[in-house]
Amino acid sequence: MNYDDFIKAVELFGIISNMSKKDIKKRYLKLSKKYHPDMSGGSNEKFMELKNSYEILQEYMDSYSFSFEESEFKKQFPAFMNYKNWVK
Repeated sequence: MNYDDFIKAVELFGIISNMSKKDIKKRYLKLSKKYHPDMSGGSNEKFMELKNSYEILQEYMDSYSFSFEESEFKKQFPAFMNYKNWVK
């Protein structure tokens, strides 16, 4: 995988910001129905490009290094930071 291939995959999937692995899979399933060669307007070439892009994104996500710092937790789960105020 190289950065250019990664960017092409991100653009094909329309990823703008943070997305979960689950969201990317949903997007893949939606796009695969659209581009499947058996569908009206589908294309074998576009479908294969989508499949390869999904594999690139999966590889990136599977090899992603997670941060277990408090700052990263707060960034990922901002709603949990004020939970003590909710229970009062």
